[in-house]
Amino acid sequence: MVVYAGQGDARRSMALLWRTESAPAPGGTGPARSGPKPGLTVDAIVSAAVAVADEDGMAALSMRAVGERLGRTAMALYTYVPGKNELLDLMYDAVHAELPSDYPDTVDWRASLTRWAEDTLAFHLRHPWVLQVSQARPVLGPHEYAALNTLVRLLYGTGLDAHLLRRLIGTLFHFVRGSAQTVAESRLAAAVTGQSDEEWWFARSALLGEVAPDFADRFPDVGRLESESAPEPPPADDPVPYLERQARETFTAGLGVLLDGIETAVRRASAP
Repeated sequence: MVVYAGQGDARRSMALLWRTESAPAPGGTGPARSGPKPGLTVDAIVSAAVAVADEDGMAALSMRAVGERLGRTAMALYTYVPGKNELLDLMYDAVHAELPSDYPDTVDWRASLTRWAEDTLAFHLRHPWVLQVSQARPVLGPHEYAALNTLVRLLYGTGLDAHLLRRLIGTLFHFVRGSAQTVAESRLAAAVTGQSDEEWWFARSALLGEVAPDFADRFPDVGRLESESAPEPPPADDPVPYLERQARETFTAGLGVLLDGIETAVRRASAP
């Protein structure tokens, strides 16, 4: 399931994202309600929507579901947020405020980028629905820009040319996001299919010899790789599913190679 941000009214969405005068102010948005229930706020609605998506996934998100979580009707929300499209923009930007920005400005840019990648991976796994929001059209909100600014600052520490840095930003974001996607999907796989990773692999890999008896001859390099790099069996009490464990090891190894490449570019740029 892929959803696109920025599908609501552009002026209303941008005003809400940036909390300009044309949109209700945070913490006190909209008119106060009479009666026993206090008035809603944009922030309260966004927090409730994030909770719905975190707990039940993007497919469960609706104005009605958010209203029910707040003890209100869906219609009560429209005074504050025009609709689900604008709400998605607000949700996406709001959770990006969780991303750290206090990485040290030191010459050890590699250590800072490693921490950034690990923190960004963890962020996506806390909010896996974010991975369903297409990167083709950014939200253009303040917290999204703050997250981008953090990575730009860290990469400027390498001293590389700005044109190359622009491409490295995309490379690092796509790498971390792709790694998070694999982990998030592996966590869902058992619940959706009714089979654990181990059960799924054993059931199918055991049949390869039967359906493809010439497998080793047809795919000799795959066979060589399997024989030379077979992973160590995990401890018996390891709670991490097989696919997630493999994805995390791939993340660590791939990040190291990416940073090695950046380091090589830095040395090449500084060479006389």
